[in-house]
Amino acid sequence: MKKILGVILATILIMMVLWYTAIYFINYSTGERSGELIKFSHKGFVVKTWEGEISQGISGAQIFSFSVMDNQPEVIEALKEYQGEYVKLRYEEKFGTFFFWGDTKYFITEVTREQSPHFNRN
Repeated sequence: MKKILGVILATILIMMVLWYTAIYFINYSTGERSGELIKFSHKGFVVKTWEGEISQGISGAQIFSFSVMDNQPEVIEALKEYQGEYVKLRYEEKFGTFFFWGDTKYFITEVTREQSPHFNRN
């Protein structure tokens, strides 16, 4: 009986490690999105995560929500600086997430400031 219980527990543990590894290392997709950075905040009660939104349309109907991991300090600082600006975000979409990573499955890896196509700032 102890041997069967040990095999079951080992199988469950191996499956949990494989699931965590898949979520952490495998990207579902990667891509880029552009828009006006309308929100970036450090939120949470017990676990604080970095969350933001960009508006991809003039009316504000197309909102892209994203998260930034704590191990991306240069991205966090750039997003703080570019608040209200038109930005281009490079992201990785994960299969799933953990509560301590963020609220979304989209994690920003790079951010650059761009010229807004809506307003000519000459």
